[in-house]
Amino acid sequence: MILDSTEQLAPWSAVNRIFGFAPRTGAALVGHYGSPEALFNADRKELGYLLRNNKAYLDSLVPDTLEKERTELESLLKEGVRMLCIEDERYPALLKECPDPPAMLYVRSDSPLSEVFPRPRKIAVVGTRDITSYGKEWCTRIVSAIASCTTEKPVIVSGLAIGTDITAHLAALDGGLPTIAVMATGIDAVYPFRHGHYAERICSAPGSALITDYPPDTTPRAINFLRRNRIIAGLSEATILIESKFKGGGMMTCRIASSYDRDVFALPGRIGDQCSAGCNELIRNGTAACISEINSLLDSLDLRRNGKWKKDDIRMKTYSFYKDREGADPADRLSFIADIVGRNPDIRIEDIATAAGIGYREAVNAVGLLECDGIIVTDLLRRCSVNPKFL
Repeated sequence: MILDSTEQLAPWSAVNRIFGFAPRTGAALVGHYGSPEALFNADRKELGYLLRNNKAYLDSLVPDTLEKERTELESLLKEGVRMLCIEDERYPALLKECPDPPAMLYVRSDSPLSEVFPRPRKIAVVGTRDITSYGKEWCTRIVSAIASCTTEKPVIVSGLAIGTDITAHLAALDGGLPTIAVMATGIDAVYPFRHGHYAERICSAPGSALITDYPPDTTPRAINFLRRNRIIAGLSEATILIESKFKGGGMMTCRIASSYDRDVFALPGRIGDQCSAGCNELIRNGTAACISEINSLLDSLDLRRNGKWKKDDIRMKTYSFYKDREGADPADRLSFIADIVGRNPDIRIEDIATAAGIGYREAVNAVGLLECDGIIVTDLLRRCSVNPKFL
């Protein structure tokens, strides 16, 4: 059944607003009274007894609350926002299976809801805001590999934050995959503000959407992100952690996903690298499977790809890029150096020279050309990595 009128949605919206941080309590009360409407017209004495340990909710469970919700929902509908309650047939099935699903989702998308949520395959890609060039490169590679699969194109789910989240969203859009951004604010605001144009791009992409369970005017607070993470995990059949310290939102999302009995994968990092400490720990304690090779990851996700990813992809692409412009020999030398960088993220120029058996000045010139042509990138310390956009 599709529920899309303000009369049908207002009771669920009110339950979500009141019990957003205690969805199990809200669901139990709705189950007890048989419907969300009945909850707001319940006998006060009985309701007070049921909420004897949570009487703070009691003052909101009155008929006037429903009228306020109807007014707000009518305003949101005029602004192009759609609402999806848990009893709607379009509500995400995997999320509904969780023990603590939100009663209401607010959605902003240019696509019909029927094109956003019934898709059976959703894969979360999460990680630190302080993403390194290594993390950015492999996040892009992994999402691009998923986009190249011949099976049904999955939806990439993340949280619109800086670092890993936005890298995953953009890699999905660039690869032709739909993406869902789960926000920790109300649907009327984008956080961080700098991602406003990315949010618009997501809304306009086919099958993509911004979603949140927070009512309008909700501002970003630390506790909001923890509640947001359960939706990312709940929507997705698998969660991929790119980089994370021991503590972080990505780690929390993975633990929630594991508690939901969903698959969790983590990209391993170097011993002692704090940005990968969380990933390495999840792999060590068995919470996450190690991503040691892209093809095995795709096999684990039951995705089939056109061709296999090969370690010499970067070298072949670089050679093809320069062959006609520079000639075969220069193209071979440049592709060899690009391959060294691809196999050794964050490598310094002097180490490139040593690995390639060339002089430092020749290495500097080669790196400069590769960087100008967008094949590699360098950081402030002149450490070199492959440009994810070239992959």
